[in-house]
Amino acid sequence: MADNLSPEIRRKNMQAIRSQNTIMENRVCSALWRRGLRFRRNVRNLPGKPDIAVKKYKVVVFLDSCFWHSCPQHGNAPATNMEYWSQKLHGNKARDQEVNAYYESKGWSILRVWEHDVKTDLQQTVDTIEQFIRKHERKSPKQGGTNHG
Repeated sequence: MADNLSPEIRRKNMQAIRSQNTIMENRVCSALWRRGLRFRRNVRNLPGKPDIAVKKYKVVVFLDSCFWHSCPQHGNAPATNMEYWSQKLHGNKARDQEVNAYYESKGWSILRVWEHDVKTDLQQTVDTIEQFIRKHERKSPKQGGTNHG
């Protein structure tokens, strides 16, 4: 099946796809922030540029789109340029596995959330992420001296 867009228009469409500050990411992060969680977004100096990171607790969260990360339920390759898309999407999955292995080897906790979970039930997804982060909170030393209790 041929692409119904000219190469120039297809290129512009593809360039407009955002990898950060997406609607999904903004909705999730805003909800977490309102719940009092503090984190960094799209941390460039961490492998995979996690969407949400709490370095203090060694926690990262990735919000994976169903298309770009080949969701088993909703991921589908375009019918045009199938060889390119097959390689691209397979490469994305392989990179996700490498990123997961990196964090696991360094003792970090990693959570991957599918786009369809955010779309289906935002509050439940935010609850899951909040519970994941809070589970890994470490008590920081008390400020202002020692406690000999």
